Amino acid sequence: MAGQCMSDSPTNQAFRLSVAPMMDWTDTHCRVFHRLLAPHARLYSEMVHANAVIHGDRSKLLAMDPVEHPVALQLGGSAPALLAQAARIGAEHGFDEVNLNCGCPSDRVQAGRFGACLMREPALVADCVAAMIAACPVPVTVKCRLGVDEDSEWERFAGFIDTVAAAGCDTFVVHARNAWLKGLSPKENRDVPPLRHDWAWRLKRERPHLRVMLNGGIADADAATAHLAHVDGVMLGRAAYHDPYLLHVLDVRWRGGQLRDRAGLLRAMRPYVEAQLARGIALKHMTRHVLGLFQGQPGGRAFRRVLSEGAHRPGAGWALVEQALAETRRPWRDAA
Repeated sequence: MAGQCMSDSPTNQAFRLSVAPMMDWTDTHCRVFHRLLAPHARLYSEMVHANAVIHGDRSKLLAMDPVEHPVALQLGGSAPALLAQAARIGAEHGFDEVNLNCGCPSDRVQAGRFGACLMREPALVADCVAAMIAACPVPVTVKCRLGVDEDSEWERFAGFIDTVAAAGCDTFVVHARNAWLKGLSPKENRDVPPLRHDWAWRLKRERPHLRVMLNGGIADADAATAHLAHVDGVMLGRAAYHDPYLLHVLDVRWRGGQLRDRAGLLRAMRPYVEAQLARGIALKHMTRHVLGLFQGQPGGRAFRRVLSEGAHRPGAGWALVEQALAETRRPWRDAA
């Protein structure tokens, strides 16, 4: 594979479109919804620390519905042995990939010596990746930033990639911003540091044997499509969550098929929702992920209001979803 572009390989098609791991958002209910929208997308769990996987409640932390595949487990941590153990557990639970987080900038992550601060410890990341690869049969990948704080040297970023790649990792998700560990909140870290998509493009151009997926600042279908001329895939984060129909548009555009209407896609989730309700899961835990489905569409604001105001109430069921959908068919409703 060395020296050859991976973009058109059949295996690589599974990485063309993916949804970013997002804390408090990409739980199993969210991923089931996204799978209905984009049958070919690669989905990622929320970040879970290796210690939590080893010692915590795996039935909750590693919850997964069979329809989610292909789905990856994202791990946090910096101890090779613990990450190896957690990666093996993740694979045993059915995850198709294990991804190491080298990009999260939160204070809690820094205090634990993982996430974005690992960008400055490439040798340690390489040790972690090598241990994970040796411990589990599924692919091990890395999600990273371009650098930390004032880092602005291409050579430092490329050196990080090369060191980790030498340990056996051939797939990198590049969030094309620096992570500022001082003075910016995690939310600000998603907006304030300038985007440098060209660094991800250059990485793919100069290292064609690596699979490079671009993340950060991709807000619409045309922009996402344009990036495929330079990288192997794109990973959508907030855009996929706040305007989830974008996932469906891209899946159809890139993989074929017919566009389905929003209401029909949501109704396809009914069997799952009702099965979860029967298990005692409150409707609000599922409908919070669908609020953006009618973003920019007539009745979108009313759709969100009905679900937001009613899903937390005792006994709320699928009838509330139908009530929300009815709002989108009222011709006098404004788009929102």
